Amino acid sequence: MSRIFMTILTGLATIATVTAAPQQTPAARTRAPLPIEAFADMPQLERPQLSPDGTRIAAKIAISGQQYFAVLTLGKQGPPQLMKAGEADVNWWRWVNDDWLVLGIGRSVPVEGDEWYVTRAIAYQPSTNKVIQLPPRDVAQKGDDVIWVARDGSARVMLAYQTSIYINREGFWPKVEEIDLDTGKRRTILAGRAGVMDWYADGAGVVRMGIGVSEDGRSRRLLYRDSNSAMFRTIDKARRGDDRLIVPALFLEDKSKALVIDDDEDGYSALYELDLATLERGKQLFASKGYDIGSLIADPRGSGVLGIALQEDAPGVRWVDPDMQAMQETVSSLVKGAEVAIVSTSRDRSRAIVAIGGADAPGGYFDFGRAHKTMTPLGFNNPSIRMKRMHPVRTIRYKARDGLEIAAVLTLPKDRSGKLPLIVMPHGGPFARDSESWDWWTQFLADRGYAVIQPNYRGSSGFGTAFARRGEGQWGLAMQDDLNDAVTELAKLGIADPKRVCMVGASYGGYAAVRAAQRDGTRYRCAISYAGVSDLNRMMKHSRNYLHSGARSDWLREQAPDLKGVSPLNFPEEFSIPVLLVHGDKDVVVPPVQSRLLAERLQKAGKDVTYIRQPEADHHFSRGEDRLEFLKAMEAFLAKHNPA
Repeated sequence: MSRIFMTILTGLATIATVTAAPQQTPAARTRAPLPIEAFADMPQLERPQLSPDGTRIAAKIAISGQQYFAVLTLGKQGPPQLMKAGEADVNWWRWVNDDWLVLGIGRSVPVEGDEWYVTRAIAYQPSTNKVIQLPPRDVAQKGDDVIWVARDGSARVMLAYQTSIYINREGFWPKVEEIDLDTGKRRTILAGRAGVMDWYADGAGVVRMGIGVSEDGRSRRLLYRDSNSAMFRTIDKARRGDDRLIVPALFLEDKSKALVIDDDEDGYSALYELDLATLERGKQLFASKGYDIGSLIADPRGSGVLGIALQEDAPGVRWVDPDMQAMQETVSSLVKGAEVAIVSTSRDRSRAIVAIGGADAPGGYFDFGRAHKTMTPLGFNNPSIRMKRMHPVRTIRYKARDGLEIAAVLTLPKDRSGKLPLIVMPHGGPFARDSESWDWWTQFLADRGYAVIQPNYRGSSGFGTAFARRGEGQWGLAMQDDLNDAVTELAKLGIADPKRVCMVGASYGGYAAVRAAQRDGTRYRCAISYAGVSDLNRMMKHSRNYLHSGARSDWLREQAPDLKGVSPLNFPEEFSIPVLLVHGDKDVVVPPVQSRLLAERLQKAGKDVTYIRQPEADHHFSRGEDRLEFLKAMEAFLAKHNPA
């Protein structure tokens, strides 16, 4: 792990002042496409979190296309404080109190001939620029699991970490320590327990729960206690991959009660009370008809709910706390024609960071002063486009060939009509989903004159358990048919020209694109894959380097029983359309060999393939330079093979 160091840089791009409401552009006006560089802009601010006293913001910021972790002091002139963690990724951050942050960092390192992703938790004190690594020197692979922070204003945290990489040694199973960031004092809360990799604490700092998993990952158990003095007992077991543990989502102040997210009678996840003594589910507290619910937003005590994150056609929050709902109504009343989300608040809720924008406008973050109802811009998700409205986005629904209803996000170029050239863009995952939110890929393509459809094919998340299970065994088969059926639907609606279609995707979406080129070339003119999978057997072997690989292998075989038969790498002679492959060398999610080998086999078979290797790119487009290179390559490739 590279040494962590701090640096104060001398400048940050000026953040211009804008109005809170997006600019309205008449639909009838025809304008020239924006420069390609505009869509490659990195967000000026990412995942901002307000300190409890409301004086500082912790966030990722972009400078010259590079991302840095930063702390900005509100109302203070001058550059922000920037942290550069060597070659490590900064994955998450959280305020402990007014003066301390904890962060999770990680990077790939060579371990006994393999590449392992190693994580660490660090603490940062902005007032002194002090940085502390929380786990000791003998920490092993997993060292960033902060399971609790104090709620009384002190600088205490609890960290679960390993001290060995070897499963037959005691230190492989994480122990839990409490650490005082001000004094450096540490005390052991819990020794490691065989099989338990994940521990959970309640708001008061009592480690209440552990998830035990067998070495192969095929059986699981839930350990529980109600106090530090009590013994852990097993209260639930799951012996097969499809068995579900009843895992509390939030412990309440009443130690006999918790909240749990579980399926309702229609198979959609909802929020329920849970009796911890009997494990009996109580009354339903919240549901979103036709959709699964998302996560809970806990109150500052960590024992109550402020709101529930939703992902319906568009993402949102349903506040159950009356004061938060009142703040939401106030903020929304100040902004017309845009979506408004409260992202973070100060302890006394006199100040909040709000996100303003929409699916057709990148928008940005604003500092909301509650007393005087003021909005001050902090940073834009796209500094070139800012609050401008771009291309309209809506959700449509169509029937797949077997009658299954598919929800899909449709983006149309606002200045064009008639039968448009079409881009089918399946999401990654595949257990994920697309919704009505800003997407720089789709907006770039719409700006170039393409209609873009993003189908939530069977197996996607958010539409209930039955819909997710419809994807089992259907990788590259019925899931692929769902994508093809979107083309049929848009042609029937008169939106798209079915003879002018390309498929574009990343990760699993990249797999779907190359699978289309191999299996369904008569339906498409070309395919573009970013960081895509081409060989499922190789992905299976890659997963065997990890703990619980048995369950991982079981899961992949459930999704694709015939791994070889649905792996495009094995059938280069069947590719019948041009293919563009782009992959980053620093991708730790899908190894770059997945694209490199496919390119080699397609070239050997005499197929039309372009392979672009990005030496510094990861799986998530974390650098503006890589975004720009990809957009330029995609634009040139589409102009040649499916011009708008």
